[in-house]
Amino acid sequence: MKTQFDILKKGRELTIKMIQGLTLEQLHVIPEGFKNNIAWNVAHLVVTQQLLHYRMSENECLVPEELIESYRKGTFPKDVFTQEEFDEVLELFQGLPNTLEEDYNEGVFTQYKEYPTSTGFVLDSIDTAIAFNNFHEAMHLGIIMSLRKLV
Repeated sequence: MKTQFDILKKGRELTIKMIQGLTLEQLHVIPEGFKNNIAWNVAHLVVTQQLLHYRMSENECLVPEELIESYRKGTFPKDVFTQEEFDEVLELFQGLPNTLEEDYNEGVFTQYKEYPTSTGFVLDSIDTAIAFNNFHEAMHLGIIMSLRKLV
């Protein structure tokens, strides 16, 4: 599993590099043909990781419920982050992979509620959820890369 955690951390490092230097305004631009913006994608990754790993294993999510409700699957950007709020999202984005690895190694994930994803892949354990989340994050990194070219 160490490799899966390393992939998650590396993907998040690449995402941070991709958005460095962008203004708060640029992070919120929704280009023509897109349904969301860079800020939404980053917050969505934080939320999805928490839901797939913690909620589906019947553990408490480590992010505020308001963030979950605003950025879970099926949502669209409706709010604009302040710089302080987005900095908090970035802090979660960068720190939660370490917490996940620590919790995994401590045996926190003892059960998992089966979840069929929209791609047709069924998550049936924390291990499959971690691997699938890496796939999900890579897709969104690609979206962020496309958005960055247009903002």
